[in-house]
Amino acid sequence: MIVLGISGFYHDSGAALVRDGEIVAAAQEERFSRKKGDAEFPAGAVRYCLAEAGITLDDVDKIGFYDKPLLTFDRLLETYLAFAPRGLESFVRAMPVWLKDKLLLKANLLRELRALGLGKVRDEDILFDFHHHSHAASAFYPSPFESAAVLVMDGVGEWATTSLGHGKDGAVTLLEEIRFPHSIGMLYSAFTYYLGFKVNDGEYKVMGLAPYGEPTFEREIRDNLIDIKEDGSFHLDMRYFNYCTGLTMTNAAFDGVFGGVPPRKSGEPLTERHMNLARSLQAVTEDVILRLGRTARERTGEENLCLAGGVALNCVANGRLLREGPFKNVWIQPAAGDAGGALGVALSVAYANGETRPSLAGRMDGMKGAYLGPAYGRDEIVGVLERHGAVYEELDEPAMLEATATALADEKVIGWFQGRMEFGPRALGHRSILGDARSARMQRTLNMKIKYRESFRPFAPIVLREDVAEHFETDVDSPYMLLVDHVLPAKRRKMTDAENALTGIDKLNVARSDVPAITHVDYSARIQTVHAETNPRLDALLRAFKAKTGYGVLVNTSFNIRDEPVVCSPEDAYRCFMGTEMDMLVLDTFVLRKEAQ
Repeated sequence: MIVLGISGFYHDSGAALVRDGEIVAAAQEERFSRKKGDAEFPAGAVRYCLAEAGITLDDVDKIGFYDKPLLTFDRLLETYLAFAPRGLESFVRAMPVWLKDKLLLKANLLRELRALGLGKVRDEDILFDFHHHSHAASAFYPSPFESAAVLVMDGVGEWATTSLGHGKDGAVTLLEEIRFPHSIGMLYSAFTYYLGFKVNDGEYKVMGLAPYGEPTFEREIRDNLIDIKEDGSFHLDMRYFNYCTGLTMTNAAFDGVFGGVPPRKSGEPLTERHMNLARSLQAVTEDVILRLGRTARERTGEENLCLAGGVALNCVANGRLLREGPFKNVWIQPAAGDAGGALGVALSVAYANGETRPSLAGRMDGMKGAYLGPAYGRDEIVGVLERHGAVYEELDEPAMLEATATALADEKVIGWFQGRMEFGPRALGHRSILGDARSARMQRTLNMKIKYRESFRPFAPIVLREDVAEHFETDVDSPYMLLVDHVLPAKRRKMTDAENALTGIDKLNVARSDVPAITHVDYSARIQTVHAETNPRLDALLRAFKAKTGYGVLVNTSFNIRDEPVVCSPEDAYRCFMGTEMDMLVLDTFVLRKEAQ
């Protein structure tokens, strides 16, 4: 059976294709359209998935959509009626979009699919799944577990904002839920808005900002905004929020909880107060997630946990859940956000129609390293380079690895473009920018000269799987950069009294370990373990670098600049390389040096 999964029309559109229970392809639309967070019908992603499978729409048995729009519309109407006449302006603004695109979504999907000119689609072959069931399916079915508890946490699906489920006997069942407007994802987005970042995009910035602060506002959050029960269920006091009725996330009453200070405007300086707010929010969020984890263990009796939904991208909370929670193993869907719902619904439809979960046969999981996007061959790469008049060398693999490892050891910044593009928000070593983790100046260089983004943002390490315990307080697989742990005490640098006295952003430029470029101000790191099974070339590069330096660790950040999607094609990579101060670009085994261009 061949199933095409689609997500879209809210944010982060995507498509995925499953054949005989195996994931063949998956990608986000933003990578093709070059519009960050693109919410439109994923035409480019669908075209790619069909091409990767070597089929047309005529060959597709079922098409699944990750959401039930009529139930979402029901929520919109009920919410308006509950708060009326407040919310009239936002309701009026929403109606044209619903009437045009969402309310008659099946007809819209049929029209868009037929417009591709890639075969016929039958009305009866389009199916819809619940939003949180799609997320849960994306978490359990590709996981390495025969059975597991499943937690889905995000802003909102149709009605559910948090769901507890059970994956067992080849099926996923949702057992309990928390309903809109009570949402840990919405709470996090409210603070994202209040701190001056873009909702549905800047939440990870809040997480990165948190270690600079102290949880001085935690009591205000608990006393006013959220009531957390022992089992992790919670209730938000909607007097302080505006997302049900207005065009903003918070209101004046929310400001009043924090001294009457209005939301920070984008571009305004970040102060210690903002950092303390971020840290306080993170503390509350982690508490909720740890409690929900304990409840999931009690309800299901499982020792394995699968996570999905946008909140599952909070890798700091994930790390605590693995270290302190009741589960032996935790597996997180790398495309945990809405784009991953396309994969979830494809898997859900496949298994509901008789497919069985394929054997992993020694593989870590069913995600193939999340390398599910397009790859580009030699002719395509040469075509781009020649068209731009680029100066390049084509090397054999050992020579390319030697040149790259040498440049990294010399503190050069490398654009690294290899194989199939990653599915999900993280660059995992196929569309990455790499640097020397030992360099004290690398974080500033990457933020200010390459990524053109906020200076406080941390960078993640990639590390050989067998070396992870030599550097960090963990020894588990973390192939998707979704777990945070700490640098070993023995690897930390002894701080002076003056350095220990620093607060806020002044903490930033202090080297804290022997790998300062990836050591955050609280000694944490968002770790990606590299496995020869899924990424042999990156594994080989780390080994070449280790042979030169003694360190099997590098900085890995996504190959893009601020407010742009991660690069997809060789054309995207070349333009990004030439538009920044990167020193070298490696496209497959083609090497470009900036000074030669």
